[in-house]
Amino acid sequence: MSGLSAPTRTERGWVIVMTPEMSRQAGVAENSLIVLHLSEGHVSAEILPPTTPEMKESVRQISEKFREAFEELKRLGD
Repeated sequence: MSGLSAPTRTERGWVIVMTPEMSRQAGVAENSLIVLHLSEGHVSAEILPPTTPEMKESVRQISEKFREAFEELKRLGD
């Protein structure tokens, strides 16, 4: 399994960037992401497409526009 990077921990699970071979076998775009969700002895996964420059810019703009609201939500917690 050379070339496979370690999963990145997020609040909802672990994220792995798919290798070119994994992407081909799954029939998805290269650099798609696998998100693993673990709970009570079970694993579920979903495949997300790679982010585009347009998506990144859109997220940046929304994040800046609603920065104060997001900070308040984080302060209040789930």
